[in-house]
Amino acid sequence: MIRPSNRLTLLSIASIALLTACAGADVRPIVDMKGVNEARYEKDLAECQDYAKQASGMDGTAAKGAGAGAIVGGLLGLVTGGNATEIAQAAGAGAVIGGAGGAYQGNESQEAIVKKCLVGRGYKVLN
Repeated sequence: MIRPSNRLTLLSIASIALLTACAGADVRPIVDMKGVNEARYEKDLAECQDYAKQASGMDGTAAKGAGAGAIVGGLLGLVTGGNATEIAQAAGAGAVIGGAGGAYQGNESQEAIVKKCLVGRGYKVLN
């Protein structure tokens, strides 16, 4: 059984994981719009976001992070002398943390694709 304090920790970790998985390919970078045709920019932005969505890295990165986190968490629970329940809880927490980290890296990768695409099309990306 998961203790109330552990439930709160797991819920906090899960919330962080969801928050980190928000931007990704749908990022709207800050662009110097001086002299830019806004309609053309919106079309280019949508195309760049589509390219970023094609990058399969996010799902794979999150899954790899979750797997690695589960292994590390389980080993940590084992090394600290936990019983089977505590080891399973540590593995679960590790999976959530690892998955969140992987999703964050995947999001950053997709954001970078959008920004590079816009720069390649001549826009001045400021962030």
